[in-house]
Amino acid sequence: MLDNLAVLLTTESNPFLMKFVIISLGVVGIGFLLRLIKQPHVIIYIITGVILGPSVTGWVNDNVLISELGSLGLVLLLFFIGMEISLPSLISNWKFSVTGTLIQVLVSVLAIWIIGYFLDWSMARIVTLGFVISLSSTAVVLRILEERKEMETRVGQNALGILLVQDVLIVPMMIILGYMSGETIHQEEVILQSIGAVLIVGMMIWLYKKGQIKLPFHKLLKNDHEIQVFFAFGLCFGFAAITGFFGLSTALGAFVAGMVVASSKTTEWFHHSLYPLKVIFLALFFISIGLLIDLQFIWDNVGLIFLLVGVIFLTNNLIIALIARMFKIPWRESFYLGALLSQIGEFSFVLGALAYGSGIITDYAYQITISVISLTLLFSPFWIKVSGSFRREKAPITPE
Repeated sequence: MLDNLAVLLTTESNPFLMKFVIISLGVVGIGFLLRLIKQPHVIIYIITGVILGPSVTGWVNDNVLISELGSLGLVLLLFFIGMEISLPSLISNWKFSVTGTLIQVLVSVLAIWIIGYFLDWSMARIVTLGFVISLSSTAVVLRILEERKEMETRVGQNALGILLVQDVLIVPMMIILGYMSGETIHQEEVILQSIGAVLIVGMMIWLYKKGQIKLPFHKLLKNDHEIQVFFAFGLCFGFAAITGFFGLSTALGAFVAGMVVASSKTTEWFHHSLYPLKVIFLALFFISIGLLIDLQFIWDNVGLIFLLVGVIFLTNNLIIALIARMFKIPWRESFYLGALLSQIGEFSFVLGALAYGSGIITDYAYQITISVISLTLLFSPFWIKVSGSFRREKAPITPE
């Protein structure tokens, strides 16, 4: 019987079944070990990906499939965050979020330009790498804020505001890189993205003024758990599909859907319906990051890669901290906010791939970029933990 089961699991009709079993057992086994030393789940998932990936055992090598499934986890994460945030606080803090993010991007590009000037880099490469290091990881930061119960603090709200603006800026960044690489920019796409951005802003303003809304069929949904699951799933990914249609981030659409749910005051059953799916898909996202880490390439370039990782942590941390100080945020809180946003984000993989495909960066530079992004994601929880230890207490959200 066991032989028949083994054959069933490894048949061509179930090519991915055994790999998902291996991933599940890997997360459990590695999770038990790392939780003994109180490591966050982010580290558990990434290390699981490294161990199961091509660099170590090679048991899981379908990175494209795992990455695509993992992207659903990012969408679900933003949906949950949308249900938890305070829309009035988010809107009242827009000056810090928008101005701070724009300054961060400009300073990042300027820093890369100084380096590129001496290395004779092209302007396209300078802008690409500046954009890459200016984006922080929505998945890592929000996951850590959730685990540390800091989402409702002032630091958490400031971090969330900057992350959302960064998500919006991804679209113009991709347009700029496409233009610099010589690709044709279609006017229809720009118009469509502009319409999408206006609709999102309009939706947020409407929710803010409306205060509280009623979802359709809310009485029927309240007593039917199975229909709740499909309604919540459809609402989350429906909004994500709409923003995707307009050429914007799907995660941004899910965030707006979460705010709609929050305005209806029915977040409890939405949370219970989709939480297990969020855990699974978000874990797959971080595992896909681990699968990208090439230990042999890192070992062959260990000095350069770890130098870049250290410089990026310090530079990004300092840039964000100084920007926060410009808005009169206390030094300890500013430095901690900088630590939260100091890693390079998951959307930087997209920018790196775009630059590589268009010939802006070479294969070697692309491998360096992938390695540095992956390692900043891996070491980010350690950096944040050390920086957080310098804080005396959590700063509450204060009215403007």
